[in-house]
Amino acid sequence: MTAHSRRLLPSLLALLALSACDSSDEPDLEGCDRFTFPLSAATSSGHLATCDTPVCGNGEDPPNSGPHCGNVARCGVYAEPVSRCLYVHNLEHGHAVFLYNCPEGCADEVAKLEELAAAIPTGANGVRRALVAQDPQMPQRVAALLWRRTYLADSVDPDAVRCLLRYQDVDAPEPGLACPGP
Repeated sequence: MTAHSRRLLPSLLALLALSACDSSDEPDLEGCDRFTFPLSAATSSGHLATCDTPVCGNGEDPPNSGPHCGNVARCGVYAEPVSRCLYVHNLEHGHAVFLYNCPEGCADEVAKLEELAAAIPTGANGVRRALVAQDPQMPQRVAALLWRRTYLADSVDPDAVRCLLRYQDVDAPEPGLACPGP
């Protein structure tokens, strides 16, 4: 090996290492260009002293980040509402949250949300990292949430929600954590 080769070798190795790394946390969004899920403004995300407070989350409706309970909700399908303060903590861990507000009933929309939740990857404990629940405070009928990202509509567009779910764990402060099961 010549002196010139020895001087170039460290530079070449550094370039190879850099090219092998993918520094982008952006998900593969091929086929999703017609949908946008902008990040909500960053806010405090600390734990509240009590979960018995109506004031939690980042002020969005429904909240997708912000102050929340110290506990998470169990993942699964609920027939009743889950505290917003609980599910915001789920979002912080990278879990997906699917919500509906249909006082008159919307079995077809709930079935679509449940089907999408059933496709979410499982955590280390074998539990799907998603929950489905009512949220009677929402301004629209259905929502899919990830940390700081929201899909909110009057009916479920499965393609849009699948595109949103490509962001799962991308922005969450504590991504990839398992979810307690039902």
